[in-house]
Amino acid sequence: MTDTDKKQEPDTVPVEEDTMENSAVNGADSGGEFDGDALLQELEDAKRVAGECQDKVLRMQAEMENLRKRAQRDVANAHKFAIEKFASELLQVKDSLELGLGAGDVEADKLREGTALTLKILVSTLQKFDIEEIDPAGEVFDPNLHQAMTTQESQEHEPNTVLQVMQKGYTLHERLLRPAMVIVARAPETAGD
Repeated sequence: MTDTDKKQEPDTVPVEEDTMENSAVNGADSGGEFDGDALLQELEDAKRVAGECQDKVLRMQAEMENLRKRAQRDVANAHKFAIEKFASELLQVKDSLELGLGAGDVEADKLREGTALTLKILVSTLQKFDIEEIDPAGEVFDPNLHQAMTTQESQEHEPNTVLQVMQKGYTLHERLLRPAMVIVARAPETAGD
């Protein structure tokens, strides 16, 4: 007899009935009598498991509430102290200005030199925090970054060219803080107009 000639029978595993569960479901033990003690024991076990599950759920809910409160507190602190580093850097500028004012009688050249150094500290601080200057003199007018204060005729410049910057603008992380206030060139009027 070859392997192909053999009939293959499925593997069978004898199933034994759980007498405890069966008796609890049927309300009788193997002798046919009602076993109240086993049923009470199963009920107590189920109550214990349910209590443990309820305790776990309550703990998880409390933990989630604590996480939510901690996240709210962290966000509030982030908003409250967001400019802490920037303010710390600006204190150097204030100190420098106070030293200049407290110097008494100073020559104009020394005063100009001290002011230039203070400005250098301020510019460095602004750059550290990604605050960039907009100085568009000679560039094409961009209404997204510039505010036209007036227009002026010009034969040397193309129309819509920024002729003069009245006040520089600034961006913070490429987002406009303040537009540059500018004077914009316009084409000269012809005599026939």
